[in-house]
Amino acid sequence: MQENQRTEVDTVVVGGGQAGLAMGYYLASQHRNFVILDENPRAGAAWRARWDSLRLFTPAKYDGLPGMPFPGDHLAFPTKDQLADFLEDYSRRFDLPLVLGARVDEVLQDADGFVVVAGEQRWHARNVVVATGGHQLLKRPDFANSLDRRIVQLHSTDYRNPQQFQQGPVLVVGLGNSGAEIALEASRTHQTFVAGKPSGELPVRHGRAGARFFLPVIRFLGLYVLTLNTPIGRKAAPGFKAMAAPLIRTRSKELRAAGIQMVSRVAGIDAGKPVLEDGTTLDVANVVWCTGYREDFSWLKLQDAGSLDHPRGVVESVPGLYFLGQEFQFAAASATLPGVGRDARYLAGVMASVRPATQRGITDRQRQPAEKRSA
Repeated sequence: MQENQRTEVDTVVVGGGQAGLAMGYYLASQHRNFVILDENPRAGAAWRARWDSLRLFTPAKYDGLPGMPFPGDHLAFPTKDQLADFLEDYSRRFDLPLVLGARVDEVLQDADGFVVVAGEQRWHARNVVVATGGHQLLKRPDFANSLDRRIVQLHSTDYRNPQQFQQGPVLVVGLGNSGAEIALEASRTHQTFVAGKPSGELPVRHGRAGARFFLPVIRFLGLYVLTLNTPIGRKAAPGFKAMAAPLIRTRSKELRAAGIQMVSRVAGIDAGKPVLEDGTTLDVANVVWCTGYREDFSWLKLQDAGSLDHPRGVVESVPGLYFLGQEFQFAAASATLPGVGRDARYLAGVMASVRPATQRGITDRQRQPAEKRSA
């Protein structure tokens, strides 16, 4: 690789969602020369691609990022497009060096750090922050390929609205929050089945009253009690990583009240139709796999990387490599908007303790609330 084919920077952040942008805020505050790479055509695009009716589970008062609160009614639950707009505004307000349409193909090591390859572009950096989250590859059972081709088959990532369904019953496989919300929406126009059991359910009704009185308690637990610094947090962490989040807005009783039939787990396919653990064959016209995602870090082509263990996001076996936005990275809230900013601040502090940088930063003018800057 020729030197003139690559750009020299202090840090490359891979992923331009809320985690990557929060990291960018703190790197800019340290006057670091850095770049944020994202494969999407615009900031917030990953949120725009979710289903049409999606709203956040956290109220606006908890949905801001470092240096910028979420605008509007602080007890409202923003839509996915409102959050996407916020992320776009955030990157502009702080003039973050976001490179869009840059899908990282591989990260290599050399004697002085890392080489990040995205198509024809190359960056050489002392630090790399992996802020892609845990949603890289879709998960669905191998037997899904045996479904009758006449059945409309979607993963939750591909679902937008019930207009994608053909006439006939809908089977939603997986009862996490995505499965519950999609099933409830499908039930308004189609007979709907849900296969699976929730890992838990919010004990109170979700909404403005909950946002005012109950969700602050949940936030406190997720940020300060269930952490890797507490015995209860360390005990809970494996379960949080292995199981889906408990049902929050749409719970089992709401599904039953909507006429949705709760069925046992899908065990396989027979003659092109889904078969349940109890032996029942479902004659459905549509299947939505709400079966989650799995991580894929095969693009990290690193020497002696071991298992890429990263206590609080720091990969001790590979100096200069960090993770951000991972499930229970430090606390139960680490992969959420309320938690990602704190983890980003911690990683920036680690970087500063290893090697400070003094090049480019956020100005005092940028830190001011938008209404003051426009006055």
